[in-house]
Amino acid sequence: MTSEHTMEPTRKFFAKHGFFGLNERNVVFFEQSVIPCVDVDGKVILEDKFKIATAPDGNGGLYRALGQNGMIDDMDRRGIDMIHVYCVDNILVKMADPVFVGFCLEKNANCGAKVVKKAFPEEPVGVICQVNGVYQVVEYSEISSETANRRNSDGELTFNAGNICNHFFSKEFLKTLILEHEQELIYHIAKKKIPFIDANGVRQNPATPNGIKMEKFVFDVFQFSTAPWAKGNFAVWEVLREEEFSPLKNADGAPKDTPTTSRGDLLNLHKQFALRAGAKLCNSEATNGASNGHAAAGCGQLKAVVEISPLVSYFGEGLTELLGGKELNPASIERDPTTGQPKITPLP
Repeated sequence: MTSEHTMEPTRKFFAKHGFFGLNERNVVFFEQSVIPCVDVDGKVILEDKFKIATAPDGNGGLYRALGQNGMIDDMDRRGIDMIHVYCVDNILVKMADPVFVGFCLEKNANCGAKVVKKAFPEEPVGVICQVNGVYQVVEYSEISSETANRRNSDGELTFNAGNICNHFFSKEFLKTLILEHEQELIYHIAKKKIPFIDANGVRQNPATPNGIKMEKFVFDVFQFSTAPWAKGNFAVWEVLREEEFSPLKNADGAPKDTPTTSRGDLLNLHKQFALRAGAKLCNSEATNGASNGHAAAGCGQLKAVVEISPLVSYFGEGLTELLGGKELNPASIERDPTTGQPKITPLP
């Protein structure tokens, strides 16, 4: 799903990269809706003369977009019964994770969510919990400090299931939701800086929030997962943050969640894959006495950089024969396009 502004750049990016090895017919792009922006008095904002300012209707606009663009019908034609939904800004997402899907099926879940333990009580992430018996995500801004710091007898935070926007749905659940209940999803208000045309017809770029964008949230459907019509359960699967969650929220220069931190988290995960497979890595930590136990002799002070293509290994499996006992300087591990076999290529 794209917005009106990202549709064409996204199409071109996929085409430029050969759809990343996928069959082009199996990659479907569709656009979410937009809604008008209003000022704090509820008046519609003009972004240009004769043009209303609009904004995408949030990641919860997914459900309306699926229906309006015929995506459920397309899934019917393709024989698709289960759907994996995730936010694109998480570089560590495991697409269509078979373990997660299998867990949800075992629990007879029509709706499921992956979570990570909160790093600290005030971490700005929503938590999945039950409110009056109904599953939902409560945003960090809606939780008091006392509640956020509440702990169980084992010392764990009571409200600890950090939402990472990584979800499973059955197609039948989505089909009924879209046809009969999508209109029940509420809009959330976000105060934003919205460029506007003033009374003199001059475009202004405000320095502080001057208007309201309204959006729906993808997780607001959790409330329906145990409704009688849904005929199923809601499932929660806790995963390790360092293996499955590294969001990209900020530009480089910010303290966290930047392109640099995301890339570093991915490379660190790939390094762990290599170590588990028995590789010996050249890196400064190892030569300075770190305890990974896999430093190769004579490596000097090179820092280990290992990139592993998902075409070679989905989550670290099948690497022992390829990497076991090998000394690796910075390297990429890819599938040879000619032979289809994995190959190790030194990085500059």
